Amino acid sequence: MSEEITVAPTPDHAEFWAWCRRGELRVQRCTDCGALRFHPRPRCPVCRSAGFEWVRCSGRGTVFTYTICHPPVLAAFADRVPYNAAVIELAEGPLMVSNIVDCGNDDIHVGMHVEVVFVERGGMVLPQFRPLSPSGFGRVHNRASDPNTDSEE
Repeated sequence: MSEEITVAPTPDHAEFWAWCRRGELRVQRCTDCGALRFHPRPRCPVCRSAGFEWVRCSGRGTVFTYTICHPPVLAAFADRVPYNAAVIELAEGPLMVSNIVDCGNDDIHVGMHVEVVFVERGGMVLPQFRPLSPSGFGRVHNRASDPNTDSEE
């Protein structure tokens, strides 16, 4: 078994990870100019204000770009190759790097509509994404709190 890579939350993004543990995808919104931002940081990249609040996102987005990772990779990911790394454009605008789950790598495409799913891995609850149900109104599923879901995929 390979080693796990874990995240050591800093004051800038600890609250983001706390929201993920609760099954909510949140980003920062500048309280001065209203710009949404991800990744969490102490100042707005638009107006440089230090004021912000955490706002809940719909959890939906679109695959902006992606790649399929093959060996060699870090030892912590060796058991997962080939795996995908995707940039998701959230419906609210910010971009987020994540993985697409519940979908074969050959089925991923730019423009694919996805929704967040929270997966526990290595002691962290990670926001990952899966294809949105065909109706486009699928319920956002929280794997971290669903006892019927194997979170070790």
